[in-house]
Amino acid sequence: MNRKADVVIIGGGITGCCLAYLLSKKGLDVTVVEKRYLASGATGACGAGIRQQWSTRENALLAIQSVKIFERLSSELGQDIEFRQGGYLIAIHTDNEMEQAERNVAMQRSLGLKVDILEPERLTDVVPILDVKGMKAIGATFCPTDGHANPFKTTFAYADAARKLGATILTHTSVVNLKTTQKAVSGVVTNQGTIRTPVVVNAAGVDAKAIAEMVHIHLPITPFRKEIMATERLEPLFDAMVISFTDGIYFSQQKEGQIVGGIPIPEEHSGFLSTPTFEFLSHMSRTLTRYAPVLRHVNMLRHWTGFYDVTPDARPLLGPVKGPQGFIQCSGFSGHGFMISPMVCQLLAGFIADNKTSEVLETLNLSRFKGKTTDRELSVVG
Repeated sequence: MNRKADVVIIGGGITGCCLAYLLSKKGLDVTVVEKRYLASGATGACGAGIRQQWSTRENALLAIQSVKIFERLSSELGQDIEFRQGGYLIAIHTDNEMEQAERNVAMQRSLGLKVDILEPERLTDVVPILDVKGMKAIGATFCPTDGHANPFKTTFAYADAARKLGATILTHTSVVNLKTTQKAVSGVVTNQGTIRTPVVVNAAGVDAKAIAEMVHIHLPITPFRKEIMATERLEPLFDAMVISFTDGIYFSQQKEGQIVGGIPIPEEHSGFLSTPTFEFLSHMSRTLTRYAPVLRHVNMLRHWTGFYDVTPDARPLLGPVKGPQGFIQCSGFSGHGFMISPMVCQLLAGFIADNKTSEVLETLNLSRFKGKTTDRELSVVG
């Protein structure tokens, strides 16, 4: 292989495939390079949730606009991505957390989001299986338009649509190096050959840091293992995703009936740790059954790990960098890439194809960490 493309996207997850589709729609020749198979990284390991309840305005805006895209995406792509809106119930445990929730809700409502703070007795109206005393909740926030989608089907639908528009998607192809000429990107060297290109999008998840180092750019990304489990299939019990920032737990019931959820183990460390732990099984079981005692005798069938690519402020790194011209960042999602990917990719496609910038891209640029104080996203699970 020795070819050329208008844009090369490194990473075949949700953002890589979504961006390939949007750029191809704009008439660009796009190649996606994925070292394994599509959705083999964070996308395929995620909890499938899509929420708009955030503490920072940028994340809330990206999520709200992404939900509008998700709502029409099955029709647009011609494949069912299994998007459904059962809402997110976010537990509140302390007075300080309640004060933060009130600030969050005020900001979210100012952006037009329908979201409420619920009294404790109303939590079981949304999720009947909850034990409000057991979970030690003094209330919750709830947004009915939050929801779920199938991350594999969404990624493959974007990829199929991109291919139909002329995009090339190379799987099992590793990036070995990046080429630059006169301070601009000029090519991507892979184990299958070189692709000449003036634009490279770094959408490689936890590998984005290593990709950036190839052109001497340091990305402040730290990998964290996240463990997830799935139970046997059950009759329908509830529709909403339940999460707690205090306990770090999240869980929901999928379309097929299984409960899917995760929680960080107390002694979790950063790094490329991929082995599932017994500590997770124990901690998840104890916490989940405290929230929903009815699940005490349910069988856990699967347990897997994935990675968050975490930035210092838990917000993504987007757009160009002060370095080689044409080197675009799309990483550092800190566990939230799937749910905000449609709008992120729309903004990046506009920047790459039409040279259109935006307040969000400028705010979430890598330059925000250069001697500045940034707003940290507080609404993070785990």
